[in-house]
Amino acid sequence: MNAVSTKARLKSALVLIVFAVLGVGPVPITSTIGLFVIIFRPRWFKQLVDNIYIDKH
Repeated sequence: MNAVSTKARLKSALVLIVFAVLGVGPVPITSTIGLFVIIFRPRWFKQLVDNIYIDKH
């Protein structure tokens, strides 16, 4: 596995774990960020996906 891909995967996993823990509370953080990504399609999300799949052809 590529080092960039591994780093992106670990970072994504940690962020999703934090969102899961915070999602138990009264504020729906995960769904709010998911809605933001779906509506605005930010560049950082595309770069994250590209980094995750950088070693796939």
